[in-house]
Amino acid sequence: MPFNLPIALTWLRVAAIPLLVAVFYLPTNWLSPAEQNLIATLIFISAAVTDWLDGFLARRMKQESAFGQFLDPVADKLIVAASLLVLLNLDRVQVWVALVIIGREITISALREWMALLGAGKSVAVHMVGKLKTTAQLIAIPFLLFNDTLFGWLDCARVGTWLIWVASFLTLWSMFYYLKKALPQLAEKTE
Repeated sequence: MPFNLPIALTWLRVAAIPLLVAVFYLPTNWLSPAEQNLIATLIFISAAVTDWLDGFLARRMKQESAFGQFLDPVADKLIVAASLLVLLNLDRVQVWVALVIIGREITISALREWMALLGAGKSVAVHMVGKLKTTAQLIAIPFLLFNDTLFGWLDCARVGTWLIWVASFLTLWSMFYYLKKALPQLAEKTE
């Protein structure tokens, strides 16, 4: 298993997950709800920035690796799923949103593994619609975590709800895109 700066940043993103969750479960006399929201938002935004930065550095420093290509999307999926479960527990996101997003991640991960076993992994390689889905999620979740008014006029809870619905639509779209790409090859390889 290689270890370099891009992979270290990805591991930091994984390590941020229990911190983000723990912020909401600290004794109530330690932090106010507004402080919890702010700290969780900053943790999530920092993690999202490392998502971009680790890929940029891996390409720039020529330190791309198979392990890094595996770990990066796993870290993304884990922090998004953990955040959605926290938001669901706080009643800031609907159950259907969490089910769509987490269910899609499980489905496409399983599909990619199956396609790799069949020697057709390239047919479900990351596509722009998947990147749009991830971007929409990484923008929506901080608004929902912050859950307050920003700059005296921006209702983050409302904006976050609209954005997570858009992210859910993109999530479904990307799932159907990948399934459509894989189905002909699955039919051919399993006959």
